[in-house]
Amino acid sequence: MLEDHSPTVSAATPWPAAYPQGYAVVDVETTGLARDDRIISAAVYRLDALGEVEDHWYTMVNPERDPGPVWIHGLTSDVLEGAPLFKDIAEEFATRLEGRVLVAHNAVFDWQMIAREYARVQIEPPVRQRLCTIALSKELSLPLPNHKLESLAAHFGVVQQRAHHALDDARVLAEAFRPSLRAAALGGVRLPLHECRPLTEWTADRPAPRIGQQAGGYSGYGAGSWRPARKRPACPYPNPGRFEDGRPLKQGMRIAFSGDTSIERELLEDRAVEAGLHVATSLSRLTSLLVTNDPDSGTSKVVKAKQFGTPVVDEAAFGQLLRDVEAAD
Repeated sequence: MLEDHSPTVSAATPWPAAYPQGYAVVDVETTGLARDDRIISAAVYRLDALGEVEDHWYTMVNPERDPGPVWIHGLTSDVLEGAPLFKDIAEEFATRLEGRVLVAHNAVFDWQMIAREYARVQIEPPVRQRLCTIALSKELSLPLPNHKLESLAAHFGVVQQRAHHALDDARVLAEAFRPSLRAAALGGVRLPLHECRPLTEWTADRPAPRIGQQAGGYSGYGAGSWRPARKRPACPYPNPGRFEDGRPLKQGMRIAFSGDTSIERELLEDRAVEAGLHVATSLSRLTSLLVTNDPDSGTSKVVKAKQFGTPVVDEAAFGQLLRDVEAAD
């Protein structure tokens, strides 16, 4: 049973009507961080609208490849050999997610891994919104030393038993999310919900089938064929101007990317959007910052950045800046 660290919502402070009707607190362990890495275990705690636990579920998944950093997750090839393939657990996993907001710590990563697995089996996952507990802790101004799960857990007195085990990580996150949700409700805080855009390997006129539908004979696989299903929503914050070295990024800043990145571009862009930044597809005088690992590449964006005097940082520096984005005025 999960302990209750939640503040009480009284009749005088009713539950916000705009809040979701249910949550799926998720953790996945993976073979790595790249686009071709695979899920090797997954866990889901289902919570109702008020954050009460309904049930939980866990499975290992055979990735059909090397399991990656065994020293972190502890799942060897021998252990995973008899586990089901993702296609075998896709429908059960979907029932745990359907109609709920996906909640995770660094939710964009968990969502990207889940979305890719469903795209590989040509099924559209039944989840439309996600909530990152890092973003929520920022909205609540929690006094955390950093944004690690262990710090969030310690703040609420939650004890971790098996770090990097999907079921225990999901339990810990569920215990920490429940009081966070109650605190948000008491304070009238708008939850930082973001759209889950399915990734597909299908052409635009051939949508991915949903659970229960047959996929057909499409064979256009390839690492370069992942496509976002929809365009990003407009940034809700005004552009505060250019980034200044030594100062934090600020919500509303226009960020452009150029060249290859070690983390998948979609993932980097989603992290920027979740932080409240505007991801620009081109570079102009209004661009606040260009992110590139090769400032001497001569790409059109790099050339324009030099012409306009646009600040430039590399991917590693941008990752550090994303940890502490200043709120919009």
